[in-house]
Amino acid sequence: MNNTILPRNFYERPTLTVAGELLGKVLKFSNSSGIITEVEAYVGMDDPACHAARGYTDRTSVMFGMPGFSYVYFIYGMYYCLNIVTEAEGFPAAVLIRGLKLTKPLEANLSGPGILCKRLNITKEHNKQDLTISHKFCVYESHLRPNYICTPRIGIIKGKEKFWRFKVF
Repeated sequence: MNNTILPRNFYERPTLTVAGELLGKVLKFSNSSGIITEVEAYVGMDDPACHAARGYTDRTSVMFGMPGFSYVYFIYGMYYCLNIVTEAEGFPAAVLIRGLKLTKPLEANLSGPGILCKRLNITKEHNKQDLTISHKFCVYESHLRPNYICTPRIGIIKGKEKFWRFKVF
């Protein structure tokens, strides 16, 4: 595994570009790590499925901040979800991490953002963390460039028509 943390300028690019290029990278959290296999993009206030569609709030403030930060939120009263903020500061966008091929401590396929966070123990306390500075919570560069498909996003009510879900096949 390459131990080079993705730099901030990796995340400062268009969200759809970042989403596709996160596939095959290695998510590291605490003592666990795995290859990112599925993501979804959420882009700006014009995207009805994006949490920032309703504007700036305490909850979405991190999405308006610097790229490369974690955005962790709670859904369905039971699951946390991990996103990584993208694009320029002031423009709310993020990539949801939906799937991971866990490689450490044990091999497992983690499918679904809630299951992924539950297995890794990612919670609200991990919101607003800079993923570009610490080897405890980051994304590492990888030589992998997997083939993937783009499909409509899932688990949402609005914005389903956008093919902004990226999945390794």
